[in-house]
This record gives sequence, C-alpha cells and structure tokens, in this order.
Amino acid sequence: MADRPLAGRTVLAVFAHPDDESLACGGTLARLADAGARVVLLCGSRGESGSISDLALVPDGDLAGVRTRELAEAAAVLGIADAIVLDHPDGDLRWDDVTEFHEEIVAALHQYRPDAVITFAEDGLYWHLDHIGVHERTYTAVKTLGAGAPPLFYVTMPKGVMRKIAEAAHAKGGALPDASFWGIEPDAFGDAAIPPTFSIDVRDWVPRKLAALRCHRTQMGPNNPIAWIDEDEARRWLGSEYFRRSPLESGTAESVLEQLGEPVASS
Repeated sequence: MADRPLAGRTVLAVFAHPDDESLACGGTLARLADAGARVVLLCGSRGESGSISDLALVPDGDLAGVRTRELAEAAAVLGIADAIVLDHPDGDLRWDDVTEFHEEIVAALHQYRPDAVITFAEDGLYWHLDHIGVHERTYTAVKTLGAGAPPLFYVTMPKGVMRKIAEAAHAKGGALPDASFWGIEPDAFGDAAIPPTFSIDVRDWVPRKLAALRCHRTQMGPNNPIAWIDEDEARRWLGSEYFRRSPLESGTAESVLEQLGEPVASS
C-alpha cells in the first residue's frame, strides 16, 4: 500500500472529445492511476467533427469510430480503468441533449461514487463551446448531490505555455507557419482564465502524456507543434498541470487531488 497510497479511491474525469483527457491533464490521470486510484473517464462525444491529420487514417469516413478507438488506446497508456464514450453531437455539446447528458453524468456519479471529479474550467481551456458546455453539465450534475457531493476540480492551463511549444516546434523547422494547434491560436489557451490554486508535478509522467496524445493520430499529425517537441521540452512546459477547486459545498477535507498538489502563489 505504501507505493499505492490511493488504492480504493476513485476519480471521475469528464471531458468533451477524445484527446481532451490527454491534453488537459493526462499526466495527472496517469499519476493517479499509478498511485492506485481507479480513474474513470466520461467523454461526451465521439469527436466526429474533428480534424483529420491524414485521410488514410479514416478510409471509411467514420471519424467517430476511429477517434473512439484512439481514445481506448490513450486510456490504456494513461492507466484509465474505465473509458465511457457517449454519443452526443460533437460541436453542439452546450446546446443539444442537455437533459440526457446531465442525467448520464449524475448516473456516473452514483455508479462510481468518486472521491473527486475533474472537468474543464469556465473557459474550457481555450473558450471552446463544447468544453464550456461540459463544464456547465458537470457542475450542475455534481451540485445535485448537495453536501454529499465529491470535490469538483477545474483544470486550466497558464497562458503562454502553448506559445512556447509552438516556438520550439518552429525552431526545429516543424509545424504550420501560423503556429496554431488544430487551428487554435496558441495564446487562446489560458486566456482570461481564473488563476489556478494548486499544481500537480507530472514531470515523471510526461512521457506517458505524450504517448497518450500521440495515440490520437487523427488529431496529432506532423503539423501539430506537440508532435515536434521532445520529452525534455515537454517536461519543461507540460510538467505541471493546474487546477482549482470548485466552491461547491463538498466538505473541507483535503481531496485525493490536493494530496498530490502544491499551492500556486497568487500574483
């Protein structure tokens, strides 16, 4: 038990698309799993509206099926025990199937009885409306449990991190000239986000995070800056993952996530 201090504990992560889990907090999920926690992932869509880095990866046109399989591979790399992929419409997660999605998250809370829940913050990492919708659905689902709710944590990313990764890729002669990630401006990540309150050191888990990201082959083609950085660079810029605890009533005890983290000094 000494090397698996979180044995018997469960963490539920709720995200929007296959690959969100790896980018947002793949290092933390792997660290939790290695510490003995049961990590459960609930993914709101199958990512059918996403980009395709190479059309040969989707010969039958079934991007949803391919991304679902990519997620299964990434989940295995990260040590995720259960990866549940829902089939809500990619691109409309904030507006469509609101009641159904809410009820599915509530059902997962009752089934798994997690000790902590992780999801997007209000900014959805970079103001993606699907991500914001998942934030809203998860918040309201956890809130229904009242004082018995598990602690809810929002994952965020400091502004400037993705810019550094893009600059490193360009220094090596790689990635698109516009420096974007999936067409997203690097400085959109973390822009105007509420500051985190603690970080988790995942430097030793960065190789797993990178390996999981690279399982998402349709999303991680040669034009993506992340494809160009090595493990040392990844440790430098992705070696800490950042969180903030929701003010929802859930007791004051330190949670499994906070046990792994270090406070972030307010600026």
